[in-house]
Amino acid sequence: MRVAWFLLALLAVGAPVLAQTPFSGPGSEGATLAPPSLPSLLPNGLPVPTLPPAAQQDILQRMRDAAAGRTPTQAGPQAGPQVGPLPAPSAPAPPPVAASAPSALAENLSQIEAFFAERLGLPLRQFGYDSFAGGARTPPAIGALPGDYVIGRDDELVLALRGRTRATLNLRVQRDGTILTPDLPPIPAAGRTLSELRADLEARAARDLPGTETYVSIGQVRQISVFVAGEVQRPGMQTVTALSSVLDALMQAGGPRRTGSLRAIRVEGPAGRRSIDLYAVITGEGGEADLTLREGERIIVPPLGSVVAVAGEVTRPGIYELPARATSAPLATVLRLAGDPLRPAGNRFLVQGTDAGGRRSFAEISPRETVRRGDSVLVQPGADVVANQLRLAGHVTAPVTRAAGRNGTSLRALLNDARLVRADPYPRMAVVLRLDPATRGRRFLPFDLSRSLRGEIDLPLAEGDEVIVLGQSDIAWLASPPVQRALRGEAPAEDACPALTQLAIATRSAPARFAHARGAGFPEIGTPGCPPVFREYPQLLGFLLDTSVLLSGEVRQPGLFPLLDDTGLDLLLAAAGGATDGADLSAIELAREPTDQSGAHPLSRLLLDLRSGNFRAVRLSPRDVIRIPRGFSDRESGPVVLAGEAVRPGTYDIRRGERLSELLARAGGLTPQAYPYGAVFTRDSVRRRQQEGFARTARDLETSLVQVAAGQAVAGGRAQGVDVGSAITAGRELAASLRQAQAAGRMVVEADPVQLAAHPERDVLLEPGDLIVIPKRPNEVTVVGAVLNPGSLQFQSGWRASDYTRAAGGPQRFADTARAFVVLPNGQATPAGLSAWQAGNTPIPPGSLIVIPQDPSPYETWGFIRDLTQVLSQVTISSAALAVIARELR
Repeated sequence: MRVAWFLLALLAVGAPVLAQTPFSGPGSEGATLAPPSLPSLLPNGLPVPTLPPAAQQDILQRMRDAAAGRTPTQAGPQAGPQVGPLPAPSAPAPPPVAASAPSALAENLSQIEAFFAERLGLPLRQFGYDSFAGGARTPPAIGALPGDYVIGRDDELVLALRGRTRATLNLRVQRDGTILTPDLPPIPAAGRTLSELRADLEARAARDLPGTETYVSIGQVRQISVFVAGEVQRPGMQTVTALSSVLDALMQAGGPRRTGSLRAIRVEGPAGRRSIDLYAVITGEGGEADLTLREGERIIVPPLGSVVAVAGEVTRPGIYELPARATSAPLATVLRLAGDPLRPAGNRFLVQGTDAGGRRSFAEISPRETVRRGDSVLVQPGADVVANQLRLAGHVTAPVTRAAGRNGTSLRALLNDARLVRADPYPRMAVVLRLDPATRGRRFLPFDLSRSLRGEIDLPLAEGDEVIVLGQSDIAWLASPPVQRALRGEAPAEDACPALTQLAIATRSAPARFAHARGAGFPEIGTPGCPPVFREYPQLLGFLLDTSVLLSGEVRQPGLFPLLDDTGLDLLLAAAGGATDGADLSAIELAREPTDQSGAHPLSRLLLDLRSGNFRAVRLSPRDVIRIPRGFSDRESGPVVLAGEAVRPGTYDIRRGERLSELLARAGGLTPQAYPYGAVFTRDSVRRRQQEGFARTARDLETSLVQVAAGQAVAGGRAQGVDVGSAITAGRELAASLRQAQAAGRMVVEADPVQLAAHPERDVLLEPGDLIVIPKRPNEVTVVGAVLNPGSLQFQSGWRASDYTRAAGGPQRFADTARAFVVLPNGQATPAGLSAWQAGNTPIPPGSLIVIPQDPSPYETWGFIRDLTQVLSQVTISSAALAVIARELR
């Protein structure tokens, strides 16, 4: 990060620095500039971090670019830092947007790489050049030098004398190649190896300094200058140590460009000329390369030679250079450079070349054939198919892939460990999905999973077989609402299970195929999701339904159960959890569709008496239907609820034929505060009929409104000044209210135990779901509707409806007293008798509800208005009953 910050700072101040750099001499207009030196401090006063020489040259080049008004990308990603004449200064350098400079330095494709990328459709890199991407390296620390190191001028030697003479001398090799010691004559050193010099000094010390031993080592290695030219990033004179190699010099020069060769690098000098193939160094193959450097040698990187691209399934795809001066090479040699194909055998080699007319040509060749300059080789599998594979899937701990083996594999060997199967599998059937090698079609082979896990049966497996284990949840899904709808031919949703789509299509094309599965009548409760096994194998659903047996009635888990032919009823009952305690085993019904010789499928039914428990004797076949009935019981299937003023209210189970008086006796009778005349008795069947009546009346009302709007329902001429639009609006609101009205399902019953004992014919039979609410004796009468002050009034003995109406302020101006009615506490409705032509009515009992409707004039001539009084009375009765129930159950 410090180096990057320093680089940005230099880009920001580089232009002024270069603008103030003096020329190398007076009157030298247009002469080249001497390389400037970096500042010793950063702008904030921090010391400049130590950088390698290559990084310093790169920074200086960017400073020159900034002074000339160029961006770093204008020089190209591979242009080296060339020192040229300084152009005349123009406008000041732009502000340092150089924060984006690192991204501009990203390496683009070279011309060679772009050429092959356009042909192959994928980018490949030239091999070997990334080895020099790190730039110049710091010279390694000097340690023990090898004995064959050749000593030269300016090397520093450390001579240690031990014995009679004790001294440690630092000796530098003189220009004449000798070293000078105080006690010995000049000793020639330059051009000799370290081992030779050490032996000479030991001999001289033994002769001239008896009793003294000598120890010689190199203290400091000399610097040598090597000229690097050709296709490198920074050509020129490079200063390296005498221990540096050709690689060090190339790294010092920024490495070869991608337009330069790595296989024909020349090293020339006093000792002659030699050629270096860097592929031998990078790949470790081929002969050893002489990488040593000597004073005065020069390194020349020639232009890139012939190249070949290798792509596809090889270890190291890339663009490879052929050996020096070679225009072709065996394909095996090129593949060896790419690390060889990933497959040891079964590969195909597609070569894309160029014919004499410049057109692309394709050919398949073998590794023994040759490839030419510019060819691209695509390595592909000869046949990318899976062989000798077995798979265990479905209700297993994890899908398992096994090898079929040369001698084949059996089902017992695949399921040798029962822990491969998850808990709660379906024991009666699993399937093998087998591929026919001749037709390439797949078919299911069923087998008994339980017997296979116990080792009782075995099945030889073939290559490509898939063993599918089913779970209990997978079998339960066969009786689910989505499957039942698909069996009726209903199209599933677009995002539904693909198995349901195939099942719906099969059902519509052959309706009788799954007739046995549609006869169950399973309730459509919930929408379970599609099990994963049917998403992976959509054809499996139809196969299981074809082989299934329908089991219904008194079993713990009714449903559709796939079975093998000739399976005992005992195994089917075990898979369904067994029969319930209420099952009647003397009349088990078996329905079967055997096929006769004419191809017909007559349905036959048998009644089986299996009270002996010999279920195994009944052998089943696919498409059978087993129904186990329930034994007779006088217990009803549901309870009733007694609430309110009973001694022991609560929920009671009942038997068939039980009456209300018996229930009241079981509850200990009624309390002294009970008001049996106002008992509310509701029943589900009555509630459903009342609700349907409300909906039917709402539909009839809307139909009448349409007729009135069309002028087709006028009974005796339309009155003048009638607002038909308002009447229609009011009728629509009334229809909406009828649809939203909640029916109570109230029945008028006698709940007084004394009356029930005197009149047994009034004692109602109870049904499951009945609700009996015995309220407390009320002390009010309620008046609602078109009166001046609707509300509840205190009960007055002997008062009639007219008395309570007057007490509520009397009828309003538009009240219809002729249609007024009274809802009695027992739920009955009777006319109120308020009109002048009516002869009055009986006294009103406490808890009654008096309803004064609105006058329907001037719409009374329309037929649909005249029928609303009865509907309003039903709604009022339901509302009153619901109010009593809510009050007593609170």
